[in-house]
Amino acid sequence: MIRRYFQALTAHREGVALGVGDDAALLEPPAEGRVAVSCDTLVSGVHFPEDIPVEALGHRSLAVNLSDIAAVGGRPLWVLLSLTLPAYDAQWLEAFTQGFKGLADRHGVALVGGDTTRGALSVTITALGHVPPGGGLHRSGARPGDGIWVTGTLGDAALGLQRWQQRAGQPLTGDAAFLAARLFRPEPRVVAGQALLETASAAVDISDGVAVDVARLLEESGVGATLELDALPRSEGFIAEGGDLATLLHGGDDYELCFTMPPLGAEALEGLRRRLDVPITRIGTVESTPGLRGADGAGNVCALDVGGYDHFAVDP
Repeated sequence: MIRRYFQALTAHREGVALGVGDDAALLEPPAEGRVAVSCDTLVSGVHFPEDIPVEALGHRSLAVNLSDIAAVGGRPLWVLLSLTLPAYDAQWLEAFTQGFKGLADRHGVALVGGDTTRGALSVTITALGHVPPGGGLHRSGARPGDGIWVTGTLGDAALGLQRWQQRAGQPLTGDAAFLAARLFRPEPRVVAGQALLETASAAVDISDGVAVDVARLLEESGVGATLELDALPRSEGFIAEGGDLATLLHGGDDYELCFTMPPLGAEALEGLRRRLDVPITRIGTVESTPGLRGADGAGNVCALDVGGYDHFAVDP
């Protein structure tokens, strides 16, 4: 199975002295800079619906890991894949590897090893990337007065999951299909992460919901913030499908980047926008007073429930 589906799945890239098929990979990291490493496990019924299109699962499994590398401003290089399957299924493997390879090839990522075993369906990926010397974005660098920004739009994936679960066996079309695609095929903001290295003061990827992930960034930085709720970016599909504020704040699975940065002049901001591969929106301001607050269009301010997804939440 490894030889047929994974040994030559991705293109060879520099630094791989020994890849898939041996006991361990031998890698030669760049001579300068830092190695960024991230590991994520996706479990059927927890991180993705059991009836997810298999090709989409291949894409999604890699995307969520590349998003973590993007959040520290890294350039992804290599990945390890550990795949647990209930049974050998050639058709399933063909579809999964097609989705995985499509995204890997776009970002020049090489699969260099991993594991296969039998059991309940789950996918674990370890991604390795490169950050320039002395570089790397952190969650701990936000300062009072910094703006809070996000890439792309929010809430699409969470609303897409709702529409997928409500479809009653019928194919999704129009705006609902767009939202489901945002859930199943998130786009890691790799180019944006690297473009932000010299500008952003802190960054985090939005996987559990913008409110809770911003709160984590603020806690690491020892600051607070107010979010402008009307500024939270919404896609046309989200609006058309009746998405609400709770879904925007707490839905999760967006895999967009949230970052803070000091105020920029108009020319510098326009230059940054040109370097990014995705629109950015300012959604709030970092403040010295701890906590996360929200302000509506009328200027009313209140504390926000950070909410978000928690694997180990305990009911009171």
